[in-house]
Amino acid sequence: MKILPVKKIREADAYTIKHEPIADIDLMERASTELFEWIEAKTDPAKKINIFCGLGNNGGDGFAVARMLKEVGYEVAIFILWYTDKMSPSCKLNFDRVKKINSVQITDLKENNKIPHFSENEVVIDAIFGSGLTRPISGFIGNIVDQINESKAVVISVDVPSGFFCDATNTTNDGPIVHADYTLTFQFPKYGFLFPENDVYVGQWEVLHIGLHPEYIKKVDVNNYFLTVKDCKGFLKSRNKFDHKGKFGHGLLIAGGYGKMGAAVLASKAGLKAGAGLITTHIPSKGNDILQSSVPAGIVSIDKNEKVFSEVPDLTSYNAVAVGPGIGQEMETQKALKLLIQNTGLPIIFDADAINILGENKTWIPFIPKHSIYTPHPKEFERLIGTSYNNFDQNEMQRKFSIKHQAYVILKGAHTVISCPDGSCYFNSTGNPGMATGGSGDVLTGILLGLKAQGYSSLETCLLGVYLHGLAGDIAFEKWGLESLVAGNITHNLGKAFKTLR
Repeated sequence: MKILPVKKIREADAYTIKHEPIADIDLMERASTELFEWIEAKTDPAKKINIFCGLGNNGGDGFAVARMLKEVGYEVAIFILWYTDKMSPSCKLNFDRVKKINSVQITDLKENNKIPHFSENEVVIDAIFGSGLTRPISGFIGNIVDQINESKAVVISVDVPSGFFCDATNTTNDGPIVHADYTLTFQFPKYGFLFPENDVYVGQWEVLHIGLHPEYIKKVDVNNYFLTVKDCKGFLKSRNKFDHKGKFGHGLLIAGGYGKMGAAVLASKAGLKAGAGLITTHIPSKGNDILQSSVPAGIVSIDKNEKVFSEVPDLTSYNAVAVGPGIGQEMETQKALKLLIQNTGLPIIFDADAINILGENKTWIPFIPKHSIYTPHPKEFERLIGTSYNNFDQNEMQRKFSIKHQAYVILKGAHTVISCPDGSCYFNSTGNPGMATGGSGDVLTGILLGLKAQGYSSLETCLLGVYLHGLAGDIAFEKWGLESLVAGNITHNLGKAFKTLR
């Protein structure tokens, strides 16, 4: 799914109005109907609905929703914020419509007006400002936003929380921003929704599809995408009746160290469950019994060193290589990693300590094969690429790294983001907080290796691997919940994730 910047969303609206064709007021009615249906389905009819309306089209949505809710029996109060004396044409039309309903309470709010306190049994709908806001909120509107945030009512924002910047950081936004419990956004997720710094404002968000013209959506160029099932399903490989394990590749995993053989076990199992024909795991010699007994379907390559990765095995028989889980950062391991980079022409999947070693030896990075894949968590990202002031800066640094080194970077998090050599980014839609547990990243590395060994491109490997990893975690959550979900549960549910995707 494409993520459009605000300017292009405005273009999509205009294109739809011209080419569907549809009047602006009717497009507003379509959007408001989606809002109304969501709110009606999830809100107790006994709760009072308080709607704060601005004077632009966001306010027009609020007036239309007020009318629809009143028609089905909700108690509705409207508060109009008169920060100017003019309404947009469609906003005015919906204001005139709702005024005709005698039982709707309408309150005008201007400078120094106070609003009542709302209880936890009431709902506030924020329809003050939409995505087009370009400067911080101030004055009496800011005081009203503060009062909304101080209330105990459930807050629902229309399209975006009022005061929120969609395409720029809010860490430097010195105006108040509505803290929504739910944000109901139109057609596309907003870029800013995907960063942790904005979770306090956006809350739980959902995309409401309002039928913007598909021709515009298809042709518009963007740099950001929200990774969904449709994006992955198209390149999922099928298997034929007479296929055999030799058709599905041989992956080399370099993992494990003294006290950290669990990482090698988790990644090896995930690589096999992801569909690789064969997975060979290169480990320190003391780990042999552990791996042989834990992963009987895998092959073991034994390092001469008892405790750490210190030598590169013969690379000629492998289709894909991954390195890092549990390997540590001993000097012998650093030297071996350098030799691996120098001796394979294959893209390499780097994780964990392999990334930390590269962070200490950045001069090696230009020699790494193109289209390699890096899978850092935020702290590993800082060691590899650098620190940032906010998530927007971090995302820009990630893109620049991918462009400069023609690499893919998978920055793990709530919306794991994949940056590509062309500067585009994909934000994942699957996954849950229960996956924030030791070994989850090792499982992802194994999945990526298993996919890459089968002949998926680096881009396909990243998209499919990240999506399946999160989807398997979501399936595991249904059984285990958040606190009790462990990394092995993700691997266990990979089969169900593949079946769901198909």
